[in-house]
Amino acid sequence: MKKIIIAADHGAVVLKNQIISFLKTKNCETRDMGVNNEDPADYPDIALKACREFNAGGYEFGILLCGTGIGMSLAANKVRGIRCAVVHDLFTAEMAKAHNNANFIAFGGRVNYSVAVTDMIDRFMNTTFSGDRHERRVARIAEIEKKEC
Repeated sequence: MKKIIIAADHGAVVLKNQIISFLKTKNCETRDMGVNNEDPADYPDIALKACREFNAGGYEFGILLCGTGIGMSLAANKVRGIRCAVVHDLFTAEMAKAHNNANFIAFGGRVNYSVAVTDMIDRFMNTTFSGDRHERRVARIAEIEKKEC
């Protein structure tokens, strides 16, 4: 059973709940790191909390949600070891895993996607990291992170 961490700010509570329901149909266990209402919440704090929990271990990947997915991704990518991709179609969902070995994906609760978010998550979940030349590039990202963060 895949264990997935998920967190949202006030701009994506509805989408978070839809994703959790979808993941249950895929026999996934989810760890919901909030929030659960539309009261204003600061996405950097939520992203940090979810990323720290992810880095503690035991999760396959994480999903972060805010109004656009951009803010959560920016905050998450400041945390050592996190590679969070904003995904907007099936191609970017696949490439986030296949080429970048992303361990988080981000979506926006206020974005009108042309493809269902659940389809993008399914594509990400069913894609494996290609390795080879991409392994070298992901390792370079980690080297930059060690020196600059």
